[in-house]
Amino acid sequence: MKTWLITGCSKGLGKALSEAVLAAGDRLVATARNSKELTYLRDRYGDLVRVADLDVTNDQSAQDAVNLAMQSFGSLDIVVNNAGYGELGSVEETSLTSFRSQIETNLLGTIIVTKAAIPTLRAQRRGNIIQVSSTGGRIGAPARAAYSAAKWGVEGFSESLSREMKLIGVHVTIVEPGGLRTDFARSSDKACEGRPEYDAVVGATIRMQRQYHGQQPGDPAKAASVIMTLANMDKPPLRIALGSDAVQAIEAADEERFCEIDRWRSLSRSIDF
Repeated sequence: MKTWLITGCSKGLGKALSEAVLAAGDRLVATARNSKELTYLRDRYGDLVRVADLDVTNDQSAQDAVNLAMQSFGSLDIVVNNAGYGELGSVEETSLTSFRSQIETNLLGTIIVTKAAIPTLRAQRRGNIIQVSSTGGRIGAPARAAYSAAKWGVEGFSESLSREMKLIGVHVTIVEPGGLRTDFARSSDKACEGRPEYDAVVGATIRMQRQYHGQQPGDPAKAASVIMTLANMDKPPLRIALGSDAVQAIEAADEERFCEIDRWRSLSRSIDF
């Protein structure tokens, strides 16, 4: 029986994962900005679950969630940084307030919760940290510059982190979902298609997202099952794409990068002494 701490449990992948963890008989600290949305878990699973308010941008709130796991269950085995959101728009029309908010939640929130958990994992010399990134963490997602900036940050932070955690027996895995059939795409409902100069990228993305909602290929319950499999592996991967669309998009982007490196190889090497 393992103890999980999951952020962003009120909907989407976090909700699916929370339910899967508890159905498997593991213990869970389920968190959300408003934990009242999680009381059904406590009603259904009783002593297996604790629910807590968690603002991932607040270091004391993150520490309180870790402390709750230790006080309630005596251990913390798996931390899943799932909380996050994204807004659509061009760089020009996305306010700095929106940039800061998305980066605070998606990137700094991941760092804050991770740092709160590390001393416990180090003392145990075991555990898993699972970071929910996105295909937008490997590809500059159209009309999502702030979101991609944050998720690319999560990827770099987590890759660096993994080299340190390896020394104390803690695994770090970055999961990169494609389109999951959740409410994530609903942000396009209120998005403005914006200036005509950017319509081929921004407007087109927003229109596509509106049509995409409810048609995403990824099943959140199956994604949750994969995350549980990863958490039980002796040697989990550093990165894994989730969904056929994620595999296809990341593969194509990486191939394009390799081609670009090869095309400019001579110029790149020309700066050496």
